[in-house]
Amino acid sequence: MGDIAMDAARLREIERVVQADIDRGRYFGAAIKVARGGETVLDLALGHADQAGTRPIRTDTVFSVFSITKAFVNVLVLRAVELGRFALTTPMVDIVPEFAGRPRDRATIFHFLTHTTGMPGVWEPVPGMLLEELEESVAAVVAHVHGAVEPGSRCDYAPMAGHVLLGEVLRRTDPAGRDIGRILREDLWEPLGMTDTNLGILPHMRERHAVPEMRGVLPITSRSRTSPGDYGLYTAERNEAVWAGSASTTGDLQRFMEMLRRGGSAGDVRILSPRMIELARTVWTGDMPNELYRTVALRNGDAVPPAHLGLGFNVRGEGMFTTQLGTLTSPSTFGNYGAGTGLVWVDPVSDVSFVGLSAGLLTQSDNIARYQRLSDMVAAAVV
Repeated sequence: MGDIAMDAARLREIERVVQADIDRGRYFGAAIKVARGGETVLDLALGHADQAGTRPIRTDTVFSVFSITKAFVNVLVLRAVELGRFALTTPMVDIVPEFAGRPRDRATIFHFLTHTTGMPGVWEPVPGMLLEELEESVAAVVAHVHGAVEPGSRCDYAPMAGHVLLGEVLRRTDPAGRDIGRILREDLWEPLGMTDTNLGILPHMRERHAVPEMRGVLPITSRSRTSPGDYGLYTAERNEAVWAGSASTTGDLQRFMEMLRRGGSAGDVRILSPRMIELARTVWTGDMPNELYRTVALRNGDAVPPAHLGLGFNVRGEGMFTTQLGTLTSPSTFGNYGAGTGLVWVDPVSDVSFVGLSAGLLTQSDNIARYQRLSDMVAAAVV
């Protein structure tokens, strides 16, 4: 570890805990990367990609990362603000005019990034619809997802609708007129050297892909025109599901998180400014709960936690409550998660980045408890 101060014995305990989870059948396998000061201090690959135990997890295993996809879109939306293409205060309807009708027409880019648009947190606007084309998703959201309360008055995590429209904002304001896949690839993934990240499973990724086994966790199907099955979206070669459709590795996600840890740059490449990252990891939702996780907490017998949302990121914030970001991390810790599988965060105070991906979906409450424990163990290894 060179001069990087981490407690090696505490880091070994993380491997023991993850292996014990796998042995008990909580999930099939996991890959975890932890870095401090840019130096990797933990690089785990344990268990298997499938329930049958036929495909070992490796450090370069490709995972479907679900809502971690939103983090990529969020960063490019913030970048577009810095480039003057629109503002955080720009109403969505100014860019997507068909998104009319009160009260949703008062929702701004800021409201979309903080999940305070006033729209309900629907998983799909039309039951069983195909989700792979952005244009079709935009039309469905515009037609079927309407404002329920005044923007800014309630926090409803948007599994799909919010990022459909944020992705469309990037597409409509792109000076080169590119599709959303090219925008993500050329403006973010390629500059950061994220060669194993894509909206869809490219040929060079396929043999390493841990095909997600849903275990009844997701409340919808995700079908594709080009790949069979109820969840073909996650095995197809391409999609435009900008809220959940990307796949990646712990190595690529570490590059992404290290860019955020470094204040928006990686080497000679600058994606965001330090000032924007400071705003992004500021809690903008006050004491409001996240309505989706209010339900999870109440069902689990827990106190309802605050939403603590920044500009496109979950923020640890002040207080003591159940959170994937850990109770021992600093209040400025910020990151994103993917349904039942993944978590990424940066703690600017301890200079630590964390990436965790797993195979075999967990329920929301089990996933939160799993990552709270692991996040606390990482924080406790800092010396």
